[in-house]
Amino acid sequence: MKDIITLAVESSCDETSIAILKNGREVLSNIVSTQIDLHKKFGGVVPEVASRNHIENIDMVLDEALKKASINLDEIDHICVTYGPGLVGALLVGLSYAKALAFTLNKPLVGVNHIEGHISANYIEHKDLKPPFITLVVSGGHTHLVEVKDYGKYEIIGQTRDDASGEAFDKIARAMNLGYPGGPIIDELAKKGNKKAIDFPRAYLDDGYDFSFSGLKSSVLNYLNGKKMKNEEIIVEDVCASFQEAVVEVLANKAIKLTKEKNYNILTLAGGVACNNALREKLNELGSKNNIQIRYPNPSLCTDNAAMIGCAGYYEFINGNTHDMSLNATPNLKIGQRG
Repeated sequence: MKDIITLAVESSCDETSIAILKNGREVLSNIVSTQIDLHKKFGGVVPEVASRNHIENIDMVLDEALKKASINLDEIDHICVTYGPGLVGALLVGLSYAKALAFTLNKPLVGVNHIEGHISANYIEHKDLKPPFITLVVSGGHTHLVEVKDYGKYEIIGQTRDDASGEAFDKIARAMNLGYPGGPIIDELAKKGNKKAIDFPRAYLDDGYDFSFSGLKSSVLNYLNGKKMKNEEIIVEDVCASFQEAVVEVLANKAIKLTKEKNYNILTLAGGVACNNALREKLNELGSKNNIQIRYPNPSLCTDNAAMIGCAGYYEFINGNTHDMSLNATPNLKIGQRG
């Protein structure tokens, strides 16, 4: 059986990435050009700056991806690209580029949901992993509990009603002037702090599977403001550890509960916050107690990258799901929604 070579493009936020994969799970190259240093001075991603830099970088990223994979463009079988969710300008850069490649090479075009890409990163890391299973998607813009019923078939069981978990990390980091992105900084500082020092609230929302982090965020901000007004010392490490524990505890408990309820023995992590050490440790601890295997990708596959998009797109392609040149960017694309 002939190998299927996938070229994938990802540009949904501030990473310009192109990857080449063989048969969906073998990564031949995965080049990521990040703009984090560029956006740090603004405390977050500036959409127009991100779009301009995608345009400047994408040719170079393609050349590097082809060179590292030792592949020529005429050997590519299909082109995958993120078309949502994400920043509309950033998405359009990658989508236009992928369309041009598909048209020029006369290759099929496959639009990929960015969040489904994050879920699919686990297939690259764990070659034996197959649906069905539960996945916890945690990133700057999304917090979802999803039942993965089959390749490309998803049911959202729970989601955030307000801030995403990663968004909460960034906002708290900004309030303490820790820098951007906030998640990795808080994760590192929390290792030196006491997670029981401050009793921040946990929102379980009547024990359902939705999440809410706005109340927790407000509680942390009120704590910080109260300390400042009284001229009392703020132990940043303790705030980070206590805040992080409040987030991690709710995420892990709900994810394990759903996995047990659905009678699955595999729970996967997906998204940028899947790099969080405390979350991984808590899930490993609870998974061990409940005979649930916890799977998560290498940190390089948790953050935005094209390899995960190529993996998700490969399964779309072999299932006969392709797009024509009318495919447009969909900034608020939902999991399971097809363009």
